Amino acid sequence: MTFTHHFLNGNFAPVRNEHDFTNLSVVGALPDALAGALYRVGPNPQFDPRDAFYHWFAGDGMVHAFYIGNGKVAYRNRWMRTPKWQLENQAGKALFGTFGNPATSDPAAIGRSTGTANTNIVSHAGRLFALEESHQPFEFDPLTLESKGYQSFGGVISSRFTAHPKPDPETGELHFFAYSVGGPGTTEMQYGILDRECRVARLDAFHAPYASMVHDFVATTAHLVFPITPLTSSMDRAMKGKPLFAWEEERAVHIGVLPKGAEISAMRWLDTDPCHVFHFMNAWESDGKITVYAMQSEMAPGMPYADGRPGEPGKSAARLSRWTIDLSSLRGKVERTVIDDVPAEFPRIDERYAGRYNRYGWYICHADGNVRSEAEDVLYGTLTCHDFTTARRQRYSVPEGDVLSEPVFAPRNQAADEGDGWIMMTAWRAAEQRSDLLVFNATDIATGPIAMVRLPCRIPFGFHGAWIPA
Repeated sequence: MTFTHHFLNGNFAPVRNEHDFTNLSVVGALPDALAGALYRVGPNPQFDPRDAFYHWFAGDGMVHAFYIGNGKVAYRNRWMRTPKWQLENQAGKALFGTFGNPATSDPAAIGRSTGTANTNIVSHAGRLFALEESHQPFEFDPLTLESKGYQSFGGVISSRFTAHPKPDPETGELHFFAYSVGGPGTTEMQYGILDRECRVARLDAFHAPYASMVHDFVATTAHLVFPITPLTSSMDRAMKGKPLFAWEEERAVHIGVLPKGAEISAMRWLDTDPCHVFHFMNAWESDGKITVYAMQSEMAPGMPYADGRPGEPGKSAARLSRWTIDLSSLRGKVERTVIDDVPAEFPRIDERYAGRYNRYGWYICHADGNVRSEAEDVLYGTLTCHDFTTARRQRYSVPEGDVLSEPVFAPRNQAADEGDGWIMMTAWRAAEQRSDLLVFNATDIATGPIAMVRLPCRIPFGFHGAWIPA
């Protein structure tokens, strides 16, 4: 079968080799204080898909690791050997339809785990996990990248776990949630906490106002904020031949606000006009107001309307926005303001300031302000550093056709001031059909990378990453 879908071509196409490279070529100089490992993860299907329909989100997870120290860099990549990966590896071919679609799956795959571990990397309590929101956390070894399997944390986490849990820098806890716990189209959600020893210290259930795909949430020092947007799921709709996940433009956004430590019955729901957010940058609060930095779009990118009509790229482009949630008013009030009017995504901060006021934020964008097609919308060529104190923005762009990954911040040391450190990201070099690792001074990105690590291979377009200091 010939596949023409753009998510299987160019640098979306999978790499089928696992590499170990040492002492990679470095242009410029790596800082002496930069020592640790940068991990990235993304979809990388082991075999060509069974059905002509394929979506980027559905590929097997592959982790890419850069080990940095003493001015040198080594690179290693490995598939996450999930039960799905192992079953297909033994068969020597794809067995699962896209997203486990039973209509296009081999009978041997029916009822088996469809987990891919392909979305985010999170470190907690000295352990490292590849996450994807429809399954449990998948643990792997930080050095060898050897798969350790899905983790239930003492048999407590039995199904879903968000790809974007939130750390609390003060307590050392990790806050997490899950949506559609009862299956696709259900409103039941869970909220929980992993303590410093990676034990489940809390797990509560609650119901969302409607069944929504909830990819991300935010936490401040005192509150948790759960966004329910009109990207809905419906089994009834799917049984009628319409999309399982779709945009219902007539629905309002509901924002659940829960005080930390409070019973789940204390959840307060606030309403605002329809919009969508896949990724939040951060949130903090002062004087009874919660400030949230979000990549907000008019509708969910890449998703159809509920009647099956395709989505509109002009409405799907996300932009850095500020939400101000006033908890002091009787019903609660939400104000939303766009603060950078260019299509952008993958926002990150200095993680030591998670849940607290952050001066700096980094993200990738289309600096010309133009909205791309669905195929090009996620391929950004400009890195931005936004200073929320001065409202100053710096940008750095790669040559036309090259593509940047999500930026990841590494502090100079744990006692360094906010933003005192480096931004690292990969760059796809279209003309050379390979990738580089770029290192910037975090608050001086406009001058360009201070070091560029040249890879002899390419890293397919992926999602998120993490820095683990030595």
